[in-house]
Amino acid sequence: MAQEIKFSLLYRDMWQSSGKYVPTVEQLTEVAPAIIDMGCFDRIETNGGGFEQINLLFGENPNKSVREWTQPFNDAGIQTHMLERGLNAIRMSPVPADIRRLMFHVKKKQGTDIARSFDGLNDPRNLENSIKYAKEAGMISQAALCITVSPVHTVEYYTQLADTLIEMGADEICIKDMAGVGRPASIGKIIKNIKARHPKTVIQYHGHAGPGFQMASILEAAYAGADYIDAGMEPLSWGTGHADILAIQAMLKDAGFNVPKINMNAYMKVRTLTQKYMDDFLGYYINPKNRMMNSLLIGPGLPGGMMGSLMSDLENNLASINKWKRKHNQNELTQDDLMIKLFEEVTYVWPKVGYPPLVTPYSQYVKNLALMNVLQLEKGKKRWSMIADNVWDMILGKTGKLPVDPAPEIIEMAKSKGLEFYTGNPQDLYPDQLDEYRAEMEKKNWDTGLDDEELFELAMHPEQYRAYKSGDAKREFDEDIAKRKAEKEASESINTVPAYNGNGFQPKTLVVNIDEEEYVVHINYPDNGNGTISQAPTAAKPAESAPAPVVVQSTGQLKEIPSPLEGKFFLTKDSSETAIKVGDKVKKNDIIGYIESMKTYNAIASEVDGTVTEICFANGDTVDEDDILIKLQ
Repeated sequence: MAQEIKFSLLYRDMWQSSGKYVPTVEQLTEVAPAIIDMGCFDRIETNGGGFEQINLLFGENPNKSVREWTQPFNDAGIQTHMLERGLNAIRMSPVPADIRRLMFHVKKKQGTDIARSFDGLNDPRNLENSIKYAKEAGMISQAALCITVSPVHTVEYYTQLADTLIEMGADEICIKDMAGVGRPASIGKIIKNIKARHPKTVIQYHGHAGPGFQMASILEAAYAGADYIDAGMEPLSWGTGHADILAIQAMLKDAGFNVPKINMNAYMKVRTLTQKYMDDFLGYYINPKNRMMNSLLIGPGLPGGMMGSLMSDLENNLASINKWKRKHNQNELTQDDLMIKLFEEVTYVWPKVGYPPLVTPYSQYVKNLALMNVLQLEKGKKRWSMIADNVWDMILGKTGKLPVDPAPEIIEMAKSKGLEFYTGNPQDLYPDQLDEYRAEMEKKNWDTGLDDEELFELAMHPEQYRAYKSGDAKREFDEDIAKRKAEKEASESINTVPAYNGNGFQPKTLVVNIDEEEYVVHINYPDNGNGTISQAPTAAKPAESAPAPVVVQSTGQLKEIPSPLEGKFFLTKDSSETAIKVGDKVKKNDIIGYIESMKTYNAIASEVDGTVTEICFANGDTVDEDDILIKLQ
């Protein structure tokens, strides 16, 4: 009898691997019946990852979304599953144990059957509570192996990791090839080993198409005994996403596996609805390059889903680098030049910081660290001169044990800064906080919600939940999407201006966005056929001032602390810190503020002793490199 292979549709991950947002609850409940009618899915990934946080960002209640989205699948007998990040749960930073525990109870009651839990460092200690809490809540615990390729991450390494997680109580194992760089033969060997040792353990393979290995990996996984294969579908398959269900089903059927049939009418219905949601607003947040596969990702091993943010980072920082190079009479770089330099730096940095698997959030950390090094090196500065706080937490062991120790130079750098390495259980560093958030809700007269689901959202995503409750999130999203639509319409208008035919046209007025500055463009079609275009900024465009000089101490008593890079300036990064103020005394190496760049906070240390005489920027202000942040006497 042919081996049976079942399929899971990654409708949540399809969107988040392609862009920023996910469909609204109305859109999700509209497409659910057509997904069910396809008849080929035994499972569907409905939530988890950034799903709830993203709902809050566009002003939607994620609890309503999860409950209404999972219900049709619950009724149809299709299992639903979510993705969670172990110690980080469904956010990018560590979560107290009491909030993690509540999450599983809430998600089960909302209709989620399976918790896929991974740790970005493959540290079993960070998954122990996930397995325990999931089973306690009545969910199926599916523990994930984060696949990457390094001298450390061998077939035996993953086989032993699976043994440990199953001994901890995991019901299932997920082979999570988040970057799609796992080599097909090795993936097959890992699954074969696990099945040989634990024949009753269900194995689900998850991969991304990006570098080009995925179809071969799926075939090897099936031959080795995988029970479920994750799949995507058009118009959001391939590229940074996942192989399309049509191709997977046809390939496995030809190989002799027992696979379900696909209702093509329903497939086309889902495809059409997905495209409709893209046309509505979601497509405005999808970089067209994310629809392409890119084998350049094999070298650095970065997830394809990061390409959107990575290209944005490159674009933003390319302008900064070239501005510096022009000033110093050096040849400018192209975006491709910078991308190759970044990929090469990732391969240099990665082993130095202990080979963390390149999955959320550590893929972002390694990429950001590498890009920061490139920026500094290109400007004649030293490598490692800017290491963000969350990267230091990873290096120091505060979020889990690295696969190998950091390089001696990194260890020495930590010691020179007075930083201490942590060897205890990471969860112990983050005490329970649920009572604090419950007290906040009582004070504000907010309802904790059915099954405490509103309390959970505040505790898991405090800043985003408060913005949702105040209406700021919805207002900011509406403003952003209106701006994006206006820019697209203006661009299309410019590209479709009719040729002058001698009959005369009325002047056409357009709003154009160039380098984040808006201009009113008046287009005239004079009788002589020689059109003229005049531009006027919608608001006075400030003259570009020369960058402030890099000054640590002036010839007098005035001492100035410059910004080491571009970004947003903050005096504190969270409410637990006390901001410095005018009159405070600071010593050398004291933290005087932070620069938020590429979604990470970089601590700015004072280079001298002194008393604060002036704070030159307000919280959240954007600063250029070398702008003076603080003045001391």
